[in-house]
Amino acid sequence: MDVKTGFFLLFSIVLILSALRVITARNPVHAVLFLMLAFSQASGIWLLLKAEFLAITLVLVYLGAVMVLFLFVVMMLDIKIDQLRQGFWKHLPLAATLGAVVVLEMGAVLLTGFRVSDEPAVAQVIGEVVEVDNAKELGILLYTEYVYPIQVAAAILLVAMIAAIALTLRQRKDSKAIDPSLQVRVRASERMSIVKVETTRAAPPAAAPEENKP
Repeated sequence: MDVKTGFFLLFSIVLILSALRVITARNPVHAVLFLMLAFSQASGIWLLLKAEFLAITLVLVYLGAVMVLFLFVVMMLDIKIDQLRQGFWKHLPLAATLGAVVVLEMGAVLLTGFRVSDEPAVAQVIGEVVEVDNAKELGILLYTEYVYPIQVAAAILLVAMIAAIALTLRQRKDSKAIDPSLQVRVRASERMSIVKVETTRAAPPAAAPEENKP
């Protein structure tokens, strides 16, 4: 067994165990953490398959954005764990049945094998396979043939981001922020004004109260 096969087995075992813990963990925060672990192991498998772009996308999009958002949402919500545990075993028969069906289907596919055409016929259709960097080739393809759809998608995402900020922006009435346009239009002579203040004298000390004489 070579090093690549060893890493593949390691990533696969950890991925399967973490996926099982996602559906069996009682604590929602722990389930989200195990899901993040599963995504990280899946990205490792993509790297072994020389699909760097998919691995980086999985890490950046799911681990860096979606899962972190889920984690913060789950941690901030007041989830009653005791109520979740009450109906945990009620759906076990249905889940076990669906799991058994999936295992049987995967076993049937793996045991019978995949139908592969003859290698010479496939080589004639596909042609000579050239080793290329998939991330580089995908980037060249996106920014040459699909440059206009990419720009349209970027504009749509920008409009959506601005709309989300505009909808959630609330200006406080007691805010002491100053409009930048007003600051730019202010002249140098208007920035400071000298005010003459009358000098104040110290008040004389108060006389001591006279004691009552008999």
